[in-house]
Amino acid sequence: MPRSKTLIAILALLAASDGARAQTTASNVIDVEVRGLRNAHGTVDCYLYASADGFPGDQSKASKRVASPISGAAATCRFSGVAPGAYAVAVVHDEHRTGRLERNLMGIPTEGVGASNDAAGHFGPPSFASARFAYAGGEKSLVVHVRYLL
Repeated sequence: MPRSKTLIAILALLAASDGARAQTTASNVIDVEVRGLRNAHGTVDCYLYASADGFPGDQSKASKRVASPISGAAATCRFSGVAPGAYAVAVVHDEHRTGRLERNLMGIPTEGVGASNDAAGHFGPPSFASARFAYAGGEKSLVVHVRYLL
């Protein structure tokens, strides 16, 4: 085979494998069912973290963010295009649609919060290690129960 045809064949194979890899990542989905909401006001904001950096309070450091409508006392957040790895999820019941967790003067959340593995902190938020879960790819479903501290 002449050199140019070989090069074209190699490039075509590389392009096909990149397309298959992208398609595989696109089908990687983590569904988070959020339960225990005290009302249907606002939205449920879910944050996916790939490291302890910023978990759970700094939403700007989350790898992905999804806001979901509430139906009854539950909502479902869907993270798509997730690469395999270790993650933790933080959840906020954003009752007033402010886009942030509201707190009182003492810093205690006045809205519902939750984390993967139903992790809870002691005198503070849960740690990334307690909320961490392994994700191998494909479809994964989690359930997070919201807690209201006030």
